[in-house]
Amino acid sequence: MMSQMPQLAACPSCEEPLESGDRFCGACGYDLSAVPAPPDDHPTLTMNGAVPLPPEEAADVNWPVVPQPEGAETSPTVHLPTDLAGTDSGGTPLPSNAPLPPTGSPVSPATGVRFDRPPEPDEYPLQAPDPRVAADPPTAGEGVKVCVACRSGRVDPDGYCENCGHAQPRERDHMEQELGPLAAVSDRGLRHHRNEDAFAVGQCLLPDGAPALVAVVCDGVSSATRPDAASLAASLQAGETLLAALPQGTHPQAAMHEAIIAASHAVNSLAQEPATAREHAPHQNAPACTLVASIVTPTLLVVGWVGDSRAYWIPVDRSSPPARLTEDDSWAAQMVAAGLMNEAEAYADERAHAITGWLGADAYELEPHTASFKPDRPGVVVVCTDGLWNYAESAEEMAEVVPPDAMVRPLHSAQVLVGHALDGGGHDNVTVAVVPFPVPPQGAVIG
Repeated sequence: MMSQMPQLAACPSCEEPLESGDRFCGACGYDLSAVPAPPDDHPTLTMNGAVPLPPEEAADVNWPVVPQPEGAETSPTVHLPTDLAGTDSGGTPLPSNAPLPPTGSPVSPATGVRFDRPPEPDEYPLQAPDPRVAADPPTAGEGVKVCVACRSGRVDPDGYCENCGHAQPRERDHMEQELGPLAAVSDRGLRHHRNEDAFAVGQCLLPDGAPALVAVVCDGVSSATRPDAASLAASLQAGETLLAALPQGTHPQAAMHEAIIAASHAVNSLAQEPATAREHAPHQNAPACTLVASIVTPTLLVVGWVGDSRAYWIPVDRSSPPARLTEDDSWAAQMVAAGLMNEAEAYADERAHAITGWLGADAYELEPHTASFKPDRPGVVVVCTDGLWNYAESAEEMAEVVPPDAMVRPLHSAQVLVGHALDGGGHDNVTVAVVPFPVPPQGAVIG
């Protein structure tokens, strides 16, 4: 039987890696059968793949003798590696008492490492710029959205840079606007992946020169297709309609009714897609949203709504009672109106927020609600989605959250109200507009 050859990882001659069963090195031809078998014990350290000497050969090595201590109480002598004599590669003895390098020498006496390498520069030159890339990238034209990453590429309608492909942050995740004496804030909230709310604020002059303030807030119906597009279209259309009708002398309550009708048409138009558009998504439904809006003049307060977004009246004098100015188009409101449940029972039901009225092509029947009020004292109108009033449902709870200086600091007040909803959990998108009544003197129309 052929004796088993030792299994080596590398050739002892050239250190070329070996494969199991090799009898000769494929690189240098070394006869691997001449290599002695490794001992049974395992050396503590094997360097460069060398095979340890067998015990009978190791005994013949002339190892340096270390002086022993004179007594048991004397500690062994400590040596540096340079204290013991050695040989160079040719076998010539090296002097053990070689003189140390002079002070300031670039060679360390203990390690023999040189420290006289040339100093490295503080800065390294970069390669020449690619001539295909302009030194100053062209700036986009006025009104063109530029990528936040490369600062040069245009952003396509889908929200991606045409140059580097970077996805752009969505502007609607958090929006704020202050326009003279009124302001609005909208936030995505903490649980939703996008903001499906939208708002529009504006101001204009009535035919007699008196100022009028307008605020529109819309909440996209999440169970519908493209709710964010629906809320944006409705808020913009309603705001434009109001700002166009009021200066022409249209009564504010009639203008509010017309604005809701116009907003409904804008949302309905989103459902007018080609027949082929639904081939890949046959179960999609029409875009839909709710709407609430307010008009404030020097003597009149008008609100209009469809759905469950709300408007609250909060007087500056908190000793006066606040009030909710709208009634929800919801299952809970219907149960209360029919006398089947009280308000606490109805809104505690899991069906409470199922809306019975909305803007959209598949709405049962559009019923715009409008109401006019003549407050006898100054205050603010809080126009909001359920993302806020879920955390301050009653008028008294809302009054506790609205800052006392809301009439003169509308943006700060809107920020505080959004923060209250986020602190409460932020389960929904949050949008609120704060409109003072009457229009303060410093709120003269701008532009």
